Amino acid sequence: PLAAAMGAEIQGVRISNLTDAQFAEIRHALFRHKMIYFRDQDITHADQEAFSLRFGDFAEDAYTKGVEGHVNVQPVIKEADARVAMIFGSGWHTDSPFLARPPAISMLYGVDIPPFGGDTMWANSALAYALLSDTMKAMIAPLKVRMSMRDVLAAAQSVMEPDDSPLGRLAASRHARQLDEEIKRKVEGSAHPLARTHPVTGEKALYCDQTYAVGIDGMTEAEAEPLLRFLGEHITQPALTCRLRWAPKTLTMWDNRLCLHQAFNDHNGYRREMYRTTIAGEAPV
Repeated sequence: PLAAAMGAEIQGVRISNLTDAQFAEIRHALFRHKMIYFRDQDITHADQEAFSLRFGDFAEDAYTKGVEGHVNVQPVIKEADARVAMIFGSGWHTDSPFLARPPAISMLYGVDIPPFGGDTMWANSALAYALLSDTMKAMIAPLKVRMSMRDVLAAAQSVMEPDDSPLGRLAASRHARQLDEEIKRKVEGSAHPLARTHPVTGEKALYCDQTYAVGIDGMTEAEAEPLLRFLGEHITQPALTCRLRWAPKTLTMWDNRLCLHQAFNDHNGYRREMYRTTIAGEAPV
């Protein structure tokens, strides 16, 4: 295990050459630990795609464009000379929850890793739900959280310069007379159960974060804000988290239905090159 709350290293396997029995154990470990990782995986984009597809179809990617020849392998790169106020993946979040069918599973493969900084943290939203009082569980049971790109778009337009990065493309929209239909759809977002049920394990987990959760349907902003703030702080309390120090050729994967994650913008002067794939999920229930 990486930490008491979640996270585990899988050793002794090559993800490009797994038996069905090994894959079944890995899948079980993912659901149990919420986040798992593999060191020293010398893989190609095609290997990452093939491993991803064993878990399901690829998800719609809300931000990035795939690498040439591998449309579902998304580059997540910060150059050594980049000085930016925001990086892709910063702030506690679950991936693309503003979609009607958010990604179920995400994978990230490290290629060029800075000598310090650039860690990723995860928080166990299933354990967070289990630790709530019965009264709080009953109160949130019927509630739908509104997930939207609104605040990320506003931040990117405010502090980022337009370029071809995911956040840079959002920043460019500040010069447009009106948002394109795709961005408008993501700002409108989706309403999902505040407590969702995992479709495989039946486990209950909180489904809100500090990046995309902008309100609760049927509540005023003044009513919803303190509840969302409490739940966001509850999920991300240190006792419910794990933190990974990356190394080249490390592959991580996590279940977006059971945890949150965040990256850190603390490695100025050093390049960080990663590649992400995401697996399609279902409409949360």
